[in-house]
Amino acid sequence: MGKCKIETETFLKILSILEKEFVKWNAPVVSLMEKRDKRTPFQILISTIISARTKDEITAKASQNLFKLADNPEDMIKLSEEEIAKAIYPAGFYRNKAKAIKEVAKDIIEKFDGKVPDNLDDLLKLKGVGRKTANLVLALSFKKPAICVDTHVHRITNRIGFVNSKTPEETEKQLMEKVPKEHWNKINDLFVAFGQTLCKPIKPKCDVCPIKGYCCKYKV
Repeated sequence: MGKCKIETETFLKILSILEKEFVKWNAPVVSLMEKRDKRTPFQILISTIISARTKDEITAKASQNLFKLADNPEDMIKLSEEEIAKAIYPAGFYRNKAKAIKEVAKDIIEKFDGKVPDNLDDLLKLKGVGRKTANLVLALSFKKPAICVDTHVHRITNRIGFVNSKTPEETEKQLMEKVPKEHWNKINDLFVAFGQTLCKPIKPKCDVCPIKGYCCKYKV
């Protein structure tokens, strides 16, 4: 018997089901800030950096505290790393993130005339910005097709049997090959909310899962 896997048609059904369920769950904090607070591309970029290994409520508070001091690259580079670190504490690795935030602001001013670039190649030239952060900025700020693969997207798409990958980069590549572009931007929001609420890393709530009928993990 071959390994269980699902095809694109089934994956799109799963997306449709999750979209209907999404209203019951908490939206990912960076997406919520973009929609609710009309954050600029720079603010979305900085909030995404803050959000790594940090709970949503802390990311929201840390972002708010920092943007009171500086909400654009020109003002951000005027702050010391210590001031940035103090503003975003207790975000995980806040001192490292303070250094990264200041370097990103400096890069944006020196390399891109003070504007966050709107393409993947240039975003990846910013110090400390990886594919996950770059793709989220493209999707949220510039409404360009992009698949942001974080730990939830990577875990769940493998768990349900849609991709077979070892790294987030492999997951992104397989998703791009298998999913039509018009669906790319919804993947991160749906799977992050789903992963935080039901499809958790340990002890997923399979008994109440709305997609268990399609899930390879549940079937075995």
